[in-house]
Amino acid sequence: MNKKVEDFLNAHRLNPDMIDMDEICGLFIREMDAGLKGKASSLPMIPSFCSPDARPKAGESVIVIDAGGTNFRTCIVTFGDDLKPKISDFRKIRMPGTEKEVSAAEFFSVIADELERLIDKSDKIGFCFSYAAEILPDHDGIPRMFSKEIKAPEVLGKHLGKEILAELGRRGHDVSSKKVMIMNDTVTTLLAAQAKNVGGSYDGCIGFILGTGTNTAYIEKTANITKLDASVRESGLLSENQIINVESGCLNFHLGDIDIKFLASTKDPELYGFEKMVSGAYLGPLANEVIKQAIAEGVLSQQFADAHAAYTSLSTIELNAFLKEDEMSSLARCCKYSEEDYDVLMEILGAFISRAAKLTAANLASAVLKTDYGKDEDHPVLINADGTTFLITAYLKSYTTEYLDAYLAEKGRRAVITQIDDSPIIGSAIGALSL
Repeated sequence: MNKKVEDFLNAHRLNPDMIDMDEICGLFIREMDAGLKGKASSLPMIPSFCSPDARPKAGESVIVIDAGGTNFRTCIVTFGDDLKPKISDFRKIRMPGTEKEVSAAEFFSVIADELERLIDKSDKIGFCFSYAAEILPDHDGIPRMFSKEIKAPEVLGKHLGKEILAELGRRGHDVSSKKVMIMNDTVTTLLAAQAKNVGGSYDGCIGFILGTGTNTAYIEKTANITKLDASVRESGLLSENQIINVESGCLNFHLGDIDIKFLASTKDPELYGFEKMVSGAYLGPLANEVIKQAIAEGVLSQQFADAHAAYTSLSTIELNAFLKEDEMSSLARCCKYSEEDYDVLMEILGAFISRAAKLTAANLASAVLKTDYGKDEDHPVLINADGTTFLITAYLKSYTTEYLDAYLAEKGRRAVITQIDDSPIIGSAIGALSL
């Protein structure tokens, strides 16, 4: 590595070699434990009240809502006699609150608009809600905060299922037999993995998302969730284990001065520190701050600086294009006067992605280590990974896998990463069938 590049990376804690996996996993697990006990923690550790043993049922159909990232999807899922899911009546629109702030009435009106064509096709509605929400024992959910720059503050504190059915009722639909189950996307992704684990080849499952935002779900013993009200714990209605939505992107965490400066420029600077260092909504903009700092310190040439001045922002898509050596990418065009600039920038951004991968590996390792799963090499933990950022960003998945495999091997654990298509939609249907 170029000496000036190495010095720059080290000065701003961008070098992945500076990350201590034990330290970050220790922080994750301490915050996870505190969250389960209801103590002060940046990790909400939200009980799903959903058993990991939920399974598909032949011949049944479910209405599915998938609110995730910038997209809002609705469809019908039907399981055939072979238990394979069939998705029909699929439609996708922009997530309300993405482009401008919306009121609660506008938010629920959009949802009702999308459900009206489906409402007579099933009494069970599985709602994959990819934001922090308190899940209630009756499977309704109350949003607590929006990430991914969604602007719908009036929705916070509302009962999602109740409000959706009320809006449909106001439109003249009979909703007396309708039931809504609110689930986080990582919970549904885990359920999709559990459905694949019918033969018991894997020792537990983890749901993982790294797209616009990031989050993780894992299986926890209900007895360890001591923050639950005694009446709930003693009701006899809870399974021995249940899926926990960690909201791992909420971890109060940063590494260097560029991270701190970037966090201060985002919506809710004190929240979602971990997510803002690894996820698709932020990787490009954060990389842009890294580039501007490299220009300020003379690590990149004045010619590069002059060319870069024409670009006021950097998306994760553009960042990925450069890393994949697309000569037409905006960053590649900034390097057209100097091969050295190109090599320096590739080293800086390669290290930047490697750092994001190592942080992601720490997130996943923490979920594995928090359980007793994965101690038998022949029965690893199955991690179902979803999210475009993880799956297509140059080097991110491969580096994450390398870091995770090496670290878990040191701890006597093993996990494998897979991708199950349409996991949030399929998992939402599986969960709702338990209603």
